[in-house]
Amino acid sequence: MKVTDVAQQEQQLRGADVLIQSLKQQGVDLIFGYPGGAVLPIYDALHKNPIRHVLARHEQGAIHAAEGYARVSGKTGVVIATSGPGATNLVTGIADAMLDSLPLVIITGQVASSVIGTDAFQEADIVGITQPITKHNYQVKDIQNLPRIIKEAFYIASTGRPGPVVIDIPKDISAEVFKTSGVGDEEVYLPGYQPTRSPNYLQIQKAIQVLSRAKKPLILAGAGILTAKATEELKEFVERYQIPVVNTLLGLGSIEGSHKLFLGMAGMHGTYTANTAICECDVLINIGARFDDRLTGNLAHFAPNAVVIHIDIDPAEIGKNVPTAIPIVADAKDALQALNQTFAGPDTGKWLEGLSDNTEKYPLFYKADKQRGILPQQAIELIHRLTKGDAIVTTDVGQHQMWAAQYYSFNHPHNWVTSGGLGTMGFGFPAAIGAQLAKPNSKVISIVGDAGFQMTLQELSLLQELRLPVKIVILNNRCLGMVRQWQETFYEERYSQSLIHVQPDFVKLAQAYDIQGYKVETMEEAEAVFTEAFNSNEPALIDCRVVQMENVYPMVAPGRGLNEMIGVSGE
Repeated sequence: MKVTDVAQQEQQLRGADVLIQSLKQQGVDLIFGYPGGAVLPIYDALHKNPIRHVLARHEQGAIHAAEGYARVSGKTGVVIATSGPGATNLVTGIADAMLDSLPLVIITGQVASSVIGTDAFQEADIVGITQPITKHNYQVKDIQNLPRIIKEAFYIASTGRPGPVVIDIPKDISAEVFKTSGVGDEEVYLPGYQPTRSPNYLQIQKAIQVLSRAKKPLILAGAGILTAKATEELKEFVERYQIPVVNTLLGLGSIEGSHKLFLGMAGMHGTYTANTAICECDVLINIGARFDDRLTGNLAHFAPNAVVIHIDIDPAEIGKNVPTAIPIVADAKDALQALNQTFAGPDTGKWLEGLSDNTEKYPLFYKADKQRGILPQQAIELIHRLTKGDAIVTTDVGQHQMWAAQYYSFNHPHNWVTSGGLGTMGFGFPAAIGAQLAKPNSKVISIVGDAGFQMTLQELSLLQELRLPVKIVILNNRCLGMVRQWQETFYEERYSQSLIHVQPDFVKLAQAYDIQGYKVETMEEAEAVFTEAFNSNEPALIDCRVVQMENVYPMVAPGRGLNEMIGVSGE
């Protein structure tokens, strides 16, 4: 081949170049990823035509960071990984995003088309693996389809009920010459995918009629409120008709935690008042929640006296778990705007008075004792006081997650980033990295357990590399906290493999990554250290030693109804 021919060929658009151009046309300005053999053409194109890229230290860290970015920014998170193990390392994050309705576009490399199906080096059927845990997925077989596929993927991921979309690109497609002039001229045409945004007028009128006659109405506000950016509409609805509201775990922040009509989080570790309200209400209007088992408890005892109104953009969720009298398939914002018309609201005075009495009689509680050491609840309350409820808080799953949900009261939407449906250990810290990149001027605090943190702690490298002032607070109880609690409560204190006897020195670990590390063992130390760390513009890690045997209460035991809580104050 002549030198001139090589030069001419290098100027031609290849599949990888088309991919980068298409991503830019979708407004992508940040990618999380990890390179490898099957995506080398893509990374070469990225070098020539840059988009900001965050090199995670593990693919799981990359996708959890993308989830945090998506949750806080409202944009679609983008992840790139190579074939085989690179792609399979993303599976946990893909499943997590699917259950928590987070918009992601995941681009995986694949072995060359000619050897697909031959068990080639680093080959994995990522399309088959992820089909049950994605909103949609593609394998690109014709380079001419690549621009259309990119555009469709972003549209599917971000519309309707958001979710992850995988695009699997064989290496030869990335390197192949693109023969069509113009990238991005394609129109999205998906006749089989037409999400319903506007509510049915007759169903709205039915809901209004039922609400007008209600004596004990209750709103269950889920993450769909946040996804739809409908917090103002929710507040208007709540205040106009004086209807109390409870949150799901993922719905926290959809209404201010200090609002007088907010009863707290409902579910397994919800407040007594919130769960009692669900059991006693005569109308339950669910807006953007999916009635998962950790919320409902035993379905036979869930809202037994209520007419259920369910507003959800995903019709598959309506009636799936809880029988629904008035289904409304719609975007939460559009539905609330329709409901916020003037109608004769219910008389809720006596209902609210009774709920207020419950809140006073049965608040969240703990028994502090200096001799025992720091209680996790005290640490969360301190974090809340020092940040005034304005920080972005991320968590993994487990006891620390529940304490954060109970004792950190959010003033703003999109400030709560946690793994709800899948319950993923290792989620919280990399999600904090994504959240900080989404909101560089916000204070981001990652509250994690000592066990979960060790699953993705390699991402500490990014804090100094990217100059991210994330504050990591390890509630260190030297055990798998929620596992240990269940073993204590339901397995006669047989602590099988839940107590951790050997840990790293977290302070030295932080220092190894050139990050300020602290260790606190008393509330006096915590007050001083938290204040210093939170006022700093540098990253920090705080090893907060808390009481090992402290449990999360109140609690609804598995198989029990919301009316059968244990560990309620005053018992």
